[in-house]
Amino acid sequence: MADSSNNQWFGISMVLVGVIVGYGVATSSGGAPIPANAPTAAVAPSAAPSAPAPAPTADDVKPVDLKRDHIRGNRKANIALIEYSDAECPFCGRHHPTAQALIDANDDVMWVYRHFPLGFHQNATPLAEASECAWEQGGDDAFWAFTDMIFEKGADASRIAEYGDASGVDGQKVQDCVDAGTYAQYVQDDMAGGSAGGVSGTPGNIVLNIKTGETRLVSGAQPLASFQAAVDAIK
Repeated sequence: MADSSNNQWFGISMVLVGVIVGYGVATSSGGAPIPANAPTAAVAPSAAPSAPAPAPTADDVKPVDLKRDHIRGNRKANIALIEYSDAECPFCGRHHPTAQALIDANDDVMWVYRHFPLGFHQNATPLAEASECAWEQGGDDAFWAFTDMIFEKGADASRIAEYGDASGVDGQKVQDCVDAGTYAQYVQDDMAGGSAGGVSGTPGNIVLNIKTGETRLVSGAQPLASFQAAVDAIK
């Protein structure tokens, strides 16, 4: 008799447990029981990432001088990447191959290199002047060879004569030219032109449509895509 009663209560207890567990699952959302065929809530799509803000325009940009500016790439291009650079700036060194990649990828873009030596870089100004002294002897070929060498081997003004010789000109004459201050004013004029255009640090880059005068100011050693976007915006 006792065994029969115990079995009966055991069976009832198991049914109650099942009901309680089932109710708990059905109300796991904290609300009323959820019918099996209830529709699921739609999930709102996540917002698409916003497009980067367009590059600001430059102010008063000195025109490209095909006879005097240092130009790499297509000299007949309609778009110019005008870089104001500091020979001792590590970010300028990082930017150097990016500028080369831009003109390699765009037949209608030229690279114009101008000087913007910062006062706290003691090697920057003499090296900028030295690159002009190399240009005086060997034209743009010597200028670019000298400039590339600075970013490859180091911004060391004590190696000016060495860099000059390696650039295919007379290194001692380059050093003498620097010592005489021959291009000191030219470098200062480059800096003034960069400041007028809105450059405040290096590398300061102005993308210019030579025909329309439209500009974009791209500051710093940004990725190639940033420069390409600036070029595409003013074509």
